[in-house]
This record gives sequence, structure tokens and C-alpha cells, in this order.
Amino acid sequence: MTATTAAAGSRTADRYENRLLVILFLSFGFVFFDRQALSFLAPYMDAEFGLSNAQLGTLSGVLALTWALAGMFAGRLSDALGRRKPILVAAVVLFSLFSASSGLMGGFAGLLAARALMGTAEGAVLPMAQSLMVEASRESRRGFNMGLLQGSSAGLLGGIVAPLAVVWIAETWNWRVAFYVTIIPGLIVAALIWRFVREKSPRTLAEAPREQRAAAVKVPLREVLKLRNIVVCMLIACCYLTWFVTIITFTPTYLTEVKGFDPGTMSGVMTCLGVAWVLWGFATPAISDRIGRKPALIGFTVLAVCCPLAVVYVESPVLLGAIMLVTYTGLGCFTLFMATIPAETVPRAALATALGVIMGVGELAGGFLGPMVAGWASDQWGLQSAMFIAAGGAVAVVALCFALKETAPAVLRRRAAAVPAESAA
Repeated sequence: MTATTAAAGSRTADRYENRLLVILFLSFGFVFFDRQALSFLAPYMDAEFGLSNAQLGTLSGVLALTWALAGMFAGRLSDALGRRKPILVAAVVLFSLFSASSGLMGGFAGLLAARALMGTAEGAVLPMAQSLMVEASRESRRGFNMGLLQGSSAGLLGGIVAPLAVVWIAETWNWRVAFYVTIIPGLIVAALIWRFVREKSPRTLAEAPREQRAAAVKVPLREVLKLRNIVVCMLIACCYLTWFVTIITFTPTYLTEVKGFDPGTMSGVMTCLGVAWVLWGFATPAISDRIGRKPALIGFTVLAVCCPLAVVYVESPVLLGAIMLVTYTGLGCFTLFMATIPAETVPRAALATALGVIMGVGELAGGFLGPMVAGWASDQWGLQSAMFIAAGGAVAVVALCFALKETAPAVLRRRAAAVPAESAA
């Protein structure tokens, strides 16, 4: 291969990397737009359904349960078949349809069924998207790309656009219409994936012999679970999902019922969470590319402990929004333990399996059980209990992070270079 041909191939791979990032950014962003909609519409639905805190937690929990099971199944199926694109297209179409169906339901049981079906479809999206993205990414942009895909996309569309859009639609028409419109962007994104996403990226094809050898080595799940980083990431996922799902499920209701904020003020405060989500979603993994995954996780999680505590103790909506901008750092960390660290730990042939297992176990414990326990505790002792449970989940993450092995390529190279220098000295 000549230098000119190699340079042209590199430019093609870079262009595809950027295009894929945009499409997958939109895909996962609209997943979280749909997932977040329930929390922001809960005050409007409460007048019709009279949902208790326990029921609200159950609605979030059942989606997490089916999301977890679907993620684990889809990851394993994808690695077995060697296919990701068809699974991703089907998942995006189905979650859009199931999200819209929530607006047709006439009671709690119907909403529960709709949310369960949503989770079944949505659970496949992240393992497929991150697997495609990691294969298309340059090493120097791996953390950055995966952070934009998983963190910033969910923050922009689920944390900023969702509270503004769904509250406005609910105020202008009603909460059912807000669910109906979620079908439109999902179908558009599915068409973009079908048209422009490749099963193998140009960067993967350029490394075909090495990738084919890696893919030929089948890695049993039990071997994946023997890796310390994978087990630690699973435990971190359980605790961090408790932090995240509890905050997004109960904060809107806490702000309106306990603090007495009107819907517009509540929406504004929640939008601050979304802004922080976008900023930290790419900043945290980008910083970790340079300082290391482990110190980034520890430092940013210490800040995340303060976020739910601020919801309880800060009365001014302006000050609360400002503090949330600084402390809602956990979603940037999600990319590290759910995608980047596993991708740098396991063989490529087991990547989707590892991502699906970590996401699945985390959703089962933190996404399913977490909000149900928090909802029950809130009915017993007040909504502040949910915020304390969220803070406790982040504290547990800080402790678990010390058991991780560093995986950032730049940091490992610096360490390797330092060893000969120290020996020579």
C-alpha cells in the first residue's frame, strides 16, 4: 500500500467516523428523550391517574428491567452473529412505536405494559451503537466519541430538549400528545441508520487480517466475567444507575410537590441538568483520555454525590440550577464504566457481550430495583429519602473505583516509557 493510498484510506475512515458519530448521537439521544418523557409528564398524568411515588418508581423500574434483559440478549446475539446494524434498526423503530403507545393507555397497568415494551426495544440500542462506534474510532478520540454518543446525546435530547418540549406540548395540548410525537424522530433516525451506517467501518476493513483473527477467537461469557475490570464495572453500574434513575425519576415531582416550584420553573431547573449532562458527557471521557479512566471516575463521582443533596437543601431555583451544572457529572462517567473501560479490557469478539452484561446488570439492580426502593421509601418517609438513596449510590461508586485497573492507552504508554527511564537512572 502506497503512502498516498494509506492517506486516502485514513481520510475516508475519518469522514465515516464523524458521520457515524452524528447518526448514533441522534439514535441514543432520542432513546433518552423517550425514557425521560415520563418523569417530566408525571405531574400532568397524576391528575388523571393519581400515581403514587411507588407506582412512579415501578414505571421507571420495569423499563429498566426489560432494558437490562434486552441489552444482555442483544449483545450476546450480536457477537454470535457478527451483525449489529439490523438489530440497531429494528430496536430504534420498535422503541419509537412503543413510546408513542404510552399516550393511548387509560391506567397504570397499560402504562406499565407500554414502558416494559419500550425497554425491550431500547435495551439493544446502546451495546450496538457503542460497538459500532469503538470500531470506527481513532484511539486518540475513543473516549471523546463514546462520551458524545452516550453522555452528551442523552443530555442534549433527553435532558435539555425533552423537559422543554414535552412540558410545552403538555401545556399546549395534553400529555398524551407529548407521547405521540416521539414516534417521528425515531423513524427518521432508523432510516438514517439503514442508509448510511455500515456493518464494518473503513477503519476495521483496513485492519481486516488482525480483526478477522480476533473475531475468530470466540470468548465464552464466563471468561469475560473473570476479568476484574468487568466485574468492578458491573458493580459500579448498579450503584451509578441507582444515582441516575432515582434523580431523573423523582426530582421533577420533588421540585413541584415539596419545593412548590411551578411547572415552568421545574422545567428550567431540569434543563440545567440537561446542560450539565451535555457538557460533562463529552468533557469527562475526553479528560480521561489524558489523565486516565480511574482518576477521572473518582474525581467526577465525588462531585456527583453533591447533586441529589443540593435538590434537598438548596431552596433558590437559580442557585440550585447553578449547582446542578457543576455537580451533575455522573453521566460523563457512565461512558467510562459502561463502554470505554470494557472496550479497552476485553477482546473485540466479546465487546458487545461485555457492554450488554454491564448495562444489563446495572439496569437490573440500579435501574429496576433502585427506583422501586426509592419510591417505597419516599411514600414512607418523604421524597427526600429518594435523594439520599441517590447520594449513597454515588458514594459507593467512589469506593469501587479504587479496584479498577487503568486502561487509558495514553496513560499506559506514559507508564511504560517511565519504567526504562527509572531503570536507567
